[in-house]
Amino acid sequence: MKKKILLAFAIVVLGLSVSAQRYGIVDSKYILDKMPEYKDAQKKLDQFSEQWQKEIDDKQAALDKMYKNFEAEQVMLSDELKKKREDELFLKEKDLRDVQRKRFGFEGDLFRKRQELVKPIQDKVYNAIQKIAVNRQFDFILDKSEGITVIFADPKLDRSEDVLKELGVK
Repeated sequence: MKKKILLAFAIVVLGLSVSAQRYGIVDSKYILDKMPEYKDAQKKLDQFSEQWQKEIDDKQAALDKMYKNFEAEQVMLSDELKKKREDELFLKEKDLRDVQRKRFGFEGDLFRKRQELVKPIQDKVYNAIQKIAVNRQFDFILDKSEGITVIFADPKLDRSEDVLKELGVK
């Protein structure tokens, strides 16, 4: 009987301590989308991406033309010339793959540009969230955007507008 009373008491105390925790919810994607400097950074990233994609598309078009010419001419080529053309095609293909990897691969140019342009803005948002959390004595701030699933969030807990206000964004 003593164990049941002690267990019930522990559950009540634990329940009170959990309910005493303060938390807020933010939507970092919403916050970033409202920030003009983030929109500018995204525009710049899109421009770099389009430029690099055009470079790759041009190389692909040149490679396709080389393949087409090779297909049309290969019956008339000597074994030596055929081998030379195949080597040229191989090198062009390798060059194309290298450029794709350099521009869009893991830790490629696009990744580095995103780090350069977007990360400082993300850090600014993080610092504003942290400042609000400390000043308002929140125990948790949850991000409900991309990647973290929140099944239910009471809208009055959403602190996204507070972060925008802290950042001076309307």
